[in-house]
Amino acid sequence: MLPFVVAGGIFIALAFLIDTIMGAPQDGNFGSNTPVAAWFKGIGGISFGFMLAILAGYIGRSIADRPGLLVGFVGGAMAAAGCTFTDPAGQAVSAGFLGALLAGFAGGYFMLWFEKVCEHIPQALDGMKPMLIFPLVGLAFIGVFMCAVNPIMIAINVGIGNFLTSLGNAKILLGLLLGGMMAIDMGGPINKAAYLFGLASIELGNYDMMAAVMIGGMVPPLAIALACTFFKDRWTETELKSAPVNYIMGLSFITEGAIPYAAADPLRVIPACVIGSAVAGAISMAFGCTLMAPHGGIFVFAVVGNWPMYLVALVVGAVVGALMLRILKKKVTPDEEKLAEEIAAEA
Repeated sequence: MLPFVVAGGIFIALAFLIDTIMGAPQDGNFGSNTPVAAWFKGIGGISFGFMLAILAGYIGRSIADRPGLLVGFVGGAMAAAGCTFTDPAGQAVSAGFLGALLAGFAGGYFMLWFEKVCEHIPQALDGMKPMLIFPLVGLAFIGVFMCAVNPIMIAINVGIGNFLTSLGNAKILLGLLLGGMMAIDMGGPINKAAYLFGLASIELGNYDMMAAVMIGGMVPPLAIALACTFFKDRWTETELKSAPVNYIMGLSFITEGAIPYAAADPLRVIPACVIGSAVAGAISMAFGCTLMAPHGGIFVFAVVGNWPMYLVALVVGAVVGALMLRILKKKVTPDEEKLAEEIAAEA
């Protein structure tokens, strides 16, 4: 998944930079207002579009080998597309990062179980299993499974949105929650619920919430990049080589740069990133930082209200996240390093 995220993210970041240099309006079309920027953002978006399918596909393959590949790819694509369900506003709801993880694991383990079931069928049908029986049954399972998951994600999004609205007067607590939510699933339904809440606040003229949302999304890649730079014994060689790109991803407000690291060790990486993002969001809200642009990262700091403290909030949040990674992550053993190298070589 990493090449899709890195290359696509850099192209999107270039689109923001070009629009900034050309003086394009920082509105909902920021990054697409000039032809060259639109080209970079379009190509980068296509690359990003493969991310969830690749993630789920290779999770399924790692569990059930080739039979798990189809169910994972289709499940990941359905997670990205939101299947056929719509939210109350009539827009497709994506199951996001968590939905793709769920699709990969559920599809992989289902196919692993189904392979054992098929051990008892007549040998005359063995040639049909990899080309017909496994794909058909797997596709039917993952189709039903993912269609059942999306309404649950919609209910979660609606519930989170209502809860955040009820906290409108508790500014620092709201900043803490919005910032932390941006790092929980890094592009998934919880992340999107916080982001949509920030967008709705911009329309109402409340720009402080969008500031907390964006800084919360910038912290995870930066925290991981800092941790890889200063605490090298916590990461594999492959992770260390890829880490510098996360400085660019984080500064560009592309939270997805942290996904490969979160997927490899979710129980440690995600809590550390959530704490760092929550601290950054709370500081941003406490000092009344505002943001009128819906995206752009460091490239839209020109329209950030109280930008010096916003920069302080970003640095503090990233450092806190990196220190939490130092505390929570264990040292990589030689055996773990060897296994990671074998997986990377196979990929």
